[in-house]
Amino acid sequence: MATARKLRPTKEIKLYRWRWTGKGPGGRKVGGEIVAAQKGEVEKILAGQNIIIKNVRRKSGFGGGMGKIKPRDIMLFARQMATMIRAGVPVLQAFQVVAESIKKPAMSGLVQELMNDVAAGASFSDALKRHPQHFDRLFANLVEAGEQSGSLDRMLDRVATYKEKIELLKGRVKKALWYPAAVIAVGIGVTALLLIKVVPQFESLFQGFGAELPAMTRMTIAMSEFAQAYWWWGVLGVAALIFFIRTGMKKSEAFAYRMHAFALKVPVLGEILDKSAVARYSRTLATTFGAGVPLVEALDTAAGATGNKVYERAVVQIREDVATGQQLNFAMRMTERFPPLAVQMVGIGEEAGSLDAMLNRVADYYEEEVDNMVDTLTSLLEPFIIVVLGVLVGGLVISMYLPIFELGSVI
Repeated sequence: MATARKLRPTKEIKLYRWRWTGKGPGGRKVGGEIVAAQKGEVEKILAGQNIIIKNVRRKSGFGGGMGKIKPRDIMLFARQMATMIRAGVPVLQAFQVVAESIKKPAMSGLVQELMNDVAAGASFSDALKRHPQHFDRLFANLVEAGEQSGSLDRMLDRVATYKEKIELLKGRVKKALWYPAAVIAVGIGVTALLLIKVVPQFESLFQGFGAELPAMTRMTIAMSEFAQAYWWWGVLGVAALIFFIRTGMKKSEAFAYRMHAFALKVPVLGEILDKSAVARYSRTLATTFGAGVPLVEALDTAAGATGNKVYERAVVQIREDVATGQQLNFAMRMTERFPPLAVQMVGIGEEAGSLDAMLNRVADYYEEEVDNMVDTLTSLLEPFIIVVLGVLVGGLVISMYLPIFELGSVI
């Protein structure tokens, strides 16, 4: 077993966008923009293109909080590198081409640093391990397996496909979570606006009636007065609750576990999160195990990819059981977290010697289940939105016009 190399800490690259003008061949005026760390790099690039530089000035800074690298950028990087290497382009030259084609400065700088590490003698996988915030263990492990087996392009393509499917699944889950939240927020916002801004106008009108207002109107006016007096307490309370939950989940593993366990028990949404975790576990395990990574190590990678602390703890327990000689399907069954269908399909895959293929089928099935449930939730919420907003807005409007109707009938 090869000894692990000591990885040096990475330095954050500070990139800038440089605007340049000059003269090209034949004295023609040319200009453009180049992303680089220093002015000298820009001058060197332009000199290599036989351009007489007239002016180079910095436009704006990148790095830090700007130009944030997202999972989609990593996915595109893997896909581009796979295409280049499959076409026979050497790794260093592939890095150069990919870096020049990327428009986001932060990602371009990251690729340039990877290129510098590989040029200095590091392997591709070692260069990736120096950036764990962007390249997870699965990415580094598959690239390392590709380097050792001579199938780097295939492994990069597998990483890209895996990340595409995971990001698509994340998008579906986010849609399921954000849609109800948006409905509730709109309902609360419209109601608060009516209570704080509209109802007081009617209240001043009713003061000259000299008659007792209907109970529904009195209740609405009381709610309006309460909302006017304490609305900012409500805003502060919601902000404090969100801050408390986010901070608690970051600092306390036990609190994060309880919140994730609670999320799995929420009607409809909990089932979507449940199936999503099973799909991500199956997809990750299939990708890593199919690439030749030992099952115990593949389970270690899959634990962190489930996206849920409850399933993460269950997969850690599966890893310990498998390490002691248990079959994967039996270890999954003992956690009492995985659906019987997933356990049975994994058992069939183990017996047939096609575990990675069966895990991919499990992932496909539950990803489709998540997709169908999200579509169903969306279609059910649309009439629900109309009903809720109609009751809220209609109820407030009726309560405000009710005294006017009664006054008209008396007259």
